[in-house]
Amino acid sequence: MNQPSTGAALASALLNPTSVALVGVSDDTSKTSGRPLQYLRRSGFAGAIYPINPNRTTVQGERAWASLAALPEVPEHVFVLSPTSSVVETARECARLGVKAITVLASGFSEAGAEGLAREQALRDLCAASGLRLLGPSSLGVVNPRNGLMLTANAAFAEPDLPVGKVLVASHSGSMIGSLVSRGKARGVGFAGLVSVGNEVDLSIGEICMATLDDPDIEGYLLFLESLRHGAELQAFARAARRAGKPVIAYKLGRSAAAAEMATTHTGAIAGEDDIADAFFKDLGIARVGILEALLETFPLARRIPLESAPKRVGVVTTTGGGAAMAVDQLGVRDVVVEPPSAQTLALLDQAGLPCTPGRVLDLTLAGTKYETMKAALDILLAAPEFDLVLAVVGSSARFQPHLAVKPIIECARHAKPLAAMLVPDAPEALASLTAAGVPCFRTPEACADAIAAVFARRQPGPPAQALPADTPDQVRTLSEAQAYGILDQIGVPHAPAALRRFDDTGTPAPLPFGFPVVAKVCSAEIPHKTEVGGVLLNLQDEQALAAAMTTLRQHLDDKAPGVACDEVLVQPMQKGLGEVLVGYRVDPEAGPIIMLAAGGIWAEIAKDRSIRLAPVTVETAREMVTEVNALKPLTGLRGKPRGDLEALARTVSALSQLALQPALRVVEAEVNPLLILPEGQGVTAVDALIYQA
Repeated sequence: MNQPSTGAALASALLNPTSVALVGVSDDTSKTSGRPLQYLRRSGFAGAIYPINPNRTTVQGERAWASLAALPEVPEHVFVLSPTSSVVETARECARLGVKAITVLASGFSEAGAEGLAREQALRDLCAASGLRLLGPSSLGVVNPRNGLMLTANAAFAEPDLPVGKVLVASHSGSMIGSLVSRGKARGVGFAGLVSVGNEVDLSIGEICMATLDDPDIEGYLLFLESLRHGAELQAFARAARRAGKPVIAYKLGRSAAAAEMATTHTGAIAGEDDIADAFFKDLGIARVGILEALLETFPLARRIPLESAPKRVGVVTTTGGGAAMAVDQLGVRDVVVEPPSAQTLALLDQAGLPCTPGRVLDLTLAGTKYETMKAALDILLAAPEFDLVLAVVGSSARFQPHLAVKPIIECARHAKPLAAMLVPDAPEALASLTAAGVPCFRTPEACADAIAAVFARRQPGPPAQALPADTPDQVRTLSEAQAYGILDQIGVPHAPAALRRFDDTGTPAPLPFGFPVVAKVCSAEIPHKTEVGGVLLNLQDEQALAAAMTTLRQHLDDKAPGVACDEVLVQPMQKGLGEVLVGYRVDPEAGPIIMLAAGGIWAEIAKDRSIRLAPVTVETAREMVTEVNALKPLTGLRGKPRGDLEALARTVSALSQLALQPALRVVEAEVNPLLILPEGQGVTAVDALIYQA
């Protein structure tokens, strides 16, 4: 049995093996299964290569071995190229021999019905029992341009002379690693490695990237994601990458996916799958881009802008007003502020004899194509305190005379303040020069703005949530509203006072601990949405009205929920606030615990006016969430309106999010809806709550 792999051992087996075996390799180099041997020989991989083909004595002019057991040594990494039906048995042989890692090319597993699911489970069980590490299935392989490891069947790697870079690519899509390497070569962008993870039956993107964090030649990561599966490993890697100072840039599919299927609360439906993913990335310091080209272009910018600095203001200098306008427009769409030069900066430009017309952009016009003009302008702008990032937009001179406007950008690249460039024409020579100098540079205004916005949107990771106990059952149970208030009391979320009365109590009821008017609600764990059964009656003015209401509620239950257990009515004082919100907590199956603040009432699901973070959050972060909900802006005292107690709201959002640090409570979903916001200084109060426990 293999010993469990450490991070360094795993990284070595995947990216730096001393020996590889190709099981099922074809003699025909035009076939998918024939490519890896051809690529490995062409790239000059120095390790031992063992072709395995029981039907041939030679493959592509080399000796072929009948089986893994016949080899003179146990290969460190095995690439399984044989058909789906043989994969499980080959994996078992690898486990018996003590192979450290295998990559499985074949598909036909979880995506292929019950039989495929059984195969996949067999692989998962084998890895758990033996310590064998498996990449795939449906993996197109692993590439390390630094040592010639072209262990891939991707046709794009027929490309010779791949440039070496400083970033590792990990992708759910096998074809995407080929697309990125070809696009990168055209831009002069190289990679430290590329990994196609496939189905992630065993090894996940997060674990693979985590294993490589100590590699000094890897300075950042590009992720192409189809989902957030294995979210815990991905989250652990992102936090470790942040500590190591290695930027992570991600492109995730699914921005247009339908909202996440709601459980019973509104929180899941309002949040939406992609909105949760977006919060996941931002809260872990991952720059999420939405344009594929930006995935290649963002790393130099993310490396120049430490997460701690969180700059927000951009200064733009240009030689072409139209080109700069496109960049400003795209930045504005993404809520990135383009700051005009201050009066002091304009005065310095004037003293230097440079164009200094007031405006959002410093347009040097044709004068900016002169080296001296652009260099002097950049020196002044990079020293100006009103800018956190300077963007130079260069026109036609970038293509025909790059030494004029591009040379000064390269010379200013090492300034303490980050400098980026966007070239309006197709200027491959200038782009190559900027890339080689480490200057963040962009071909289009869309990718430029996308990259800047993604880097700016990153947030400092908060404390990690604590996992639910290992014995947590799969089934969840609903708490009654009264029981839910008990949980709220434990975590410090204020709620309206409540009293319980039983339907079968024929005696004189005890006096309420609060005055009339009141609201009466059916109280049962089996009725999470009381209004659907007519289970809420409002504005009851006295005991007589309350007694009549209980009779009415019983009748409603008999008519609309026959057979549903409900013995009690919960009574609360009628209350009204300046506004109301929904505060929801849920343990997302991929992203983990999240906290959401949303507009209350009918706007909760119609407008989806909300803010989402990974839980737990501090009060300071909760204050940021409050500012992001548009419906709450009138409660800031806007236009003389009464101010709501938004500070109490922030404290309550933070308090509910602390469920992520209290796994013993076994809460998987909690929703306070509505939470009333009272006048400033008077707090907030929950008047309904729904909680699910595992």
